[in-house]
Amino acid sequence: MLRSPKFLYFRKSLINKKNMSNIWKTKPLKQLLADADDTEKGLKRTLSATSLVALGIGAIIGAGLFSLTGIAAADNAGPAVVYSFILAAVGCAFAGLCYAEFASMIPVAGSAYTYSYATMGEFIAWIIGWDLVLEYALGAATVAVSWSQYVAKFLHSIGIDLPTSLLHSPWDEVSGVVNLPAILIVCLLSLLLIRGTKESALLNNILVILKVTVVLVFIALGWGFIDSANHTPFIPVNEGEVLMNSGKMSFLEFFGSDYFGHYGWSGILRGAGVVFFAFIGFDAVSTAAQEAKNPQKGMPIGIIGSLVICTLLYVLFAFVLTGLENYLNFKGDASPVTTAFAKTGYTFLNSALTIAIIAGYTSVMLVMLMGQSRVFYSMSIDGLLPKTFSDLHKKNKTPWKTNLIFMVFVSIFAGFVPVSDLGHMVSIGTLFAFALVCVGVMMMRKSNPDAVRGFRVPLVPLVPILGIIICVALMAGLPIESWERLGIWLALGLIIYFFYGKKHSKLNKN
Repeated sequence: MLRSPKFLYFRKSLINKKNMSNIWKTKPLKQLLADADDTEKGLKRTLSATSLVALGIGAIIGAGLFSLTGIAAADNAGPAVVYSFILAAVGCAFAGLCYAEFASMIPVAGSAYTYSYATMGEFIAWIIGWDLVLEYALGAATVAVSWSQYVAKFLHSIGIDLPTSLLHSPWDEVSGVVNLPAILIVCLLSLLLIRGTKESALLNNILVILKVTVVLVFIALGWGFIDSANHTPFIPVNEGEVLMNSGKMSFLEFFGSDYFGHYGWSGILRGAGVVFFAFIGFDAVSTAAQEAKNPQKGMPIGIIGSLVICTLLYVLFAFVLTGLENYLNFKGDASPVTTAFAKTGYTFLNSALTIAIIAGYTSVMLVMLMGQSRVFYSMSIDGLLPKTFSDLHKKNKTPWKTNLIFMVFVSIFAGFVPVSDLGHMVSIGTLFAFALVCVGVMMMRKSNPDAVRGFRVPLVPLVPILGIIICVALMAGLPIESWERLGIWLALGLIIYFFYGKKHSKLNKN
């Protein structure tokens, strides 16, 4: 039977409209909960509430505290980096409450990706899942770079000097060939994750105890050596803010100038965007929801508990760090803790301090690498990525192929990309994910008001809206290069989605 050109065009238009509407299709809550209950085919439930708190602390306390604190103080906020931590913590608190509600009602691996799939549809879920690579994978790479610097310092203290060419990338301030120690630690931890979640959690718990101990020791011993002169002025003057307040410069001119973000209140804002990286661990807890023994109770405890503990430690730590040494001396220093601690005179503790810091960094990388593999595991289960990413080890029940793939990917970034560039990319990717999770909570309250929630966010929609505002504000404070890199990364993700993910989506086939 012959069809007219108009009829064929009309049919084609209907098909295209249907295909486009499919990208906004949400994953039913019942299906998500069924996936969570499928313990035979899925991941093992081995994590207690205590392990989840330790998992969060293990991911949170790391590079953001031991290295980026000094960078943010020197480049952005001065001693007022303390305020930067508080501002970042407030934004995290709002987002953390939203994560806790989702994790208690949807205890499935995948974190923000899974939550977005249930509320905003497949297209947004893909963007979030792809964006989380910036948070977890590049987060692990960032920490690996700093880990390498501390290892080099420790080896130097015992008379072993590694070649500079093997400690820096070609684009570091100190030019090298490749950061070899960073690559080695990423490979070792990836292989441990393949071994099993229970084994990885045990190692993480040990490392967390070491790292919290060293933070407390640093605060306790350093407090008596604080020089008030290093805290004066607490908020360094921003010349651009002075010009703007006197009417010699408009806000738009100031915002687009080099003055913005370099001390003053704008520096505190940008500093908050930089150190925000230090708080990303609490959401990594949500990626392990499918491996929690009692996710409805344990997930909120793990997320909120780890965030509260770490915020308190961060503020005290930053205050002591900037009190021991002038903030300008931290510029370009990837290991400011040892620099500041030298002022205490407890030089005999330097080696122990460095070892504990190295241990802390190790736990961060472990959780980040685990988090990323669980996100891609969930995306693969949904058909948006090849089946390879969801293949589980027959004995260990871990996504071992995903672990191997990211071992290579993270190693490349850790070995060849400067730590400052990595930190900014991680921060903007994290903030973007946090904002969308806050949106998702409001949408889920409307679409599924009667769903069982082990934890409920108070004062909805106020709390989620405040979370969105703070996240967007912190994103605005980051350098324009971070936005450009985010745009390029998301564009690459969209190409993959429309050429592969959309065609193989299991939800769209139903």
